[in-house]
Amino acid sequence: MGKISNQHLIEKLTAKYGEQISAISEPYGLLTFEATRPVISELLAFLKNDEELKFNYLTDITAIHYPEKENALGVIYHLHSFYNNVRIRIKVFLPVSDPTIPTASVLWDGANWMERETFDFFGIQFTGHPDLRRILNVDDMTVFPMRREYPLEDPNRVDKKDYFFGR
Repeated sequence: MGKISNQHLIEKLTAKYGEQISAISEPYGLLTFEATRPVISELLAFLKNDEELKFNYLTDITAIHYPEKENALGVIYHLHSFYNNVRIRIKVFLPVSDPTIPTASVLWDGANWMERETFDFFGIQFTGHPDLRRILNVDDMTVFPMRREYPLEDPNRVDKKDYFFGR
């Protein structure tokens, strides 16, 4: 069990994937980069199965929404290599008009529920998922509540009016 440096990871990944990996940064020491949708399945499999890297644990799959960007929806993967005691974060950005990405449940069984939750709240379609349906919200819900498409508060609430606070 050894520790692989972020620099070594960057060199290994850019040698294999080149331009398909971008926006490399290390906020608080966590190696973070963006990948493209066509390469994400192969990249995740490589990270998990590589004899040296062994990113054997999928910590989380979630999403983010930046409505001002062209590719507004981002799918975020957090992986952990117990063998090397290192973590990484991978982001894949998608347009709202085509929020599809291949499932990671073929690599990690735990991805099943994480992808269902991400679908439920952000509307990301994980192609190849064995049972992609809502997990926390009601089945007949037609919106995705974590997208930034709605005001933060109900403008009709009377208890939030300024005159109640002496303004």
